[in-house]
Amino acid sequence: MTLQLRSKKLGTILVAAVTAVLFLGSAAVSSAQGSATAPTSTTAPTSTTVPSSANPATTVLQSPAIPGVSPLPGPVVGPAQPSENMGILDVTPDQGVAGTPITISGSQLAPNAKVELTWSTADATWQVQTEPDTVNYLGRSDTLLTVALATTTTDASGSFKLSLKAPVDWGGVHDIYAVVNGTEVAHGGFITLRTVTVSPTSGPVGTPITITYSGLGPTFYTGGASLLYDNHYVGELMANWTRGTAQVTIRAAGSVGKHVIQIGNAISYLYLNVPQSPIPYTNGAKLIFTVTQDKVAPGPSIDWPVNVAPTVSARTTLDASGLAVTSNVDATLASTSGPVDTKVALSATGLSSSAPVSLVWSTVVGNRVDCASTCWIFASTPLGSAAPAGGSLQSTITVPDGLGGWHVVQLMQSGQLVAQVPFYVKESVVGQGVSSLFLKEGQSFTIHLEGVGWTQLDNTVGVDYDNSYIGYGCGFNSNGDVLLHLNATGGPGVHLIDMYPMLYSLSPSFANTPYGMVPVLTYAKDYPGLALGYQMPAIRLAITIVK
Repeated sequence: MTLQLRSKKLGTILVAAVTAVLFLGSAAVSSAQGSATAPTSTTAPTSTTVPSSANPATTVLQSPAIPGVSPLPGPVVGPAQPSENMGILDVTPDQGVAGTPITISGSQLAPNAKVELTWSTADATWQVQTEPDTVNYLGRSDTLLTVALATTTTDASGSFKLSLKAPVDWGGVHDIYAVVNGTEVAHGGFITLRTVTVSPTSGPVGTPITITYSGLGPTFYTGGASLLYDNHYVGELMANWTRGTAQVTIRAAGSVGKHVIQIGNAISYLYLNVPQSPIPYTNGAKLIFTVTQDKVAPGPSIDWPVNVAPTVSARTTLDASGLAVTSNVDATLASTSGPVDTKVALSATGLSSSAPVSLVWSTVVGNRVDCASTCWIFASTPLGSAAPAGGSLQSTITVPDGLGGWHVVQLMQSGQLVAQVPFYVKESVVGQGVSSLFLKEGQSFTIHLEGVGWTQLDNTVGVDYDNSYIGYGCGFNSNGDVLLHLNATGGPGVHLIDMYPMLYSLSPSFANTPYGMVPVLTYAKDYPGLALGYQMPAIRLAITIVK
């Protein structure tokens, strides 16, 4: 099903108003070259850390190479000088979805002149603060751009007419200028409208439903959306790195019959009177999904985000300042990510053969509750020791059962840190995920996760029960181990639990950090952690209530 969200022109001003049909609400270490000693305990903390200042250093993230994202509609061009006698471009139609055929006409311009038509657009991204002991979420930013859309030439009377298709770009108002010899001589505009697709439109409980919402804008008030399922809040959508197209997958929940999916403009929560706002073209839609049967509970699954190369090299617990200046040791791990208890081969060269090597896992301990001064500290967990031979070492480490996220394996020799290698600990489900697959109405149960992190990007998971957001779990104080306590409700049948990444915007908290503390449904392609190598998944479980 595809819905096109319409607007209309009021006079000569490009202002959109949605139609009633579609508007919502009006519509051990083992050594191959020497002996090894198994780890015994966790050492004392090595240093302390305090929360970041109120004015943290900001890293504006470069978007990773997200697959399937439309490029800029044309090459970026520099600013042009506006004419004192600005003409008017006729753009017909002056609004429509991306790909709509449009005609741009101009008159009373210089005869036989080359005309460059420009199109206003933008880039949008996330902002963070990276530190050796954490990553803080600092919101979003956008940058206005102008691109060359097309070129043409006026005729002897100074007129031109050009037909093309509306670019695939952000939704909202786009300025179009006719530029002659570096001067903007005429101005028009086009409003890119929003569309919504859903697939499939029917299926049994647990059916994955893909919803695509296109035409989101690049700005604070136009760049977010909210999803409801039978008037229950599911979570937030963003499209910073996908240039206005937000795509999410939820699962069909509820009794057999029709269910209403509602999507629309939002800053975390749905904006319910969009037509009365300064941005009336940011409308949404109502969709219907029909649950056909409620018989078999789907098995547990984990949906991972896209696998992209990070654009930021900083890693938590990785600090080059402690590395021995004279070290020429090169260390590598056979894999750079995995869940707790993963066994990973470690290789190192350039070591001295006269002293054993201690292998250490660098992590932190602490929490974010009522954080006012010292809230967490660096800590080291011994992974074992081994004696290198011929300057080389081949060993196997076991990833500790602890916090998720980025950690460092450190090689210590003669009291010096001679090498360190990052490793990313992924979230994982313990056993079948839930304490019981079959329960009575009102019976309590638990969900067990491991490898939850501590930064503001991976500290929490947002929990939906039958597509209704009910709360979150935090893994910092419990060292990555999260035991969620829920109650079985909703009557006999299959009930779904979906856990999504969250942006933790508290303790410390910063200004202008929208979208915090709610499930991020667009985690797969538009989540700041992707630029730092974080792989934050959706974890999907189910229970069955029996009579």
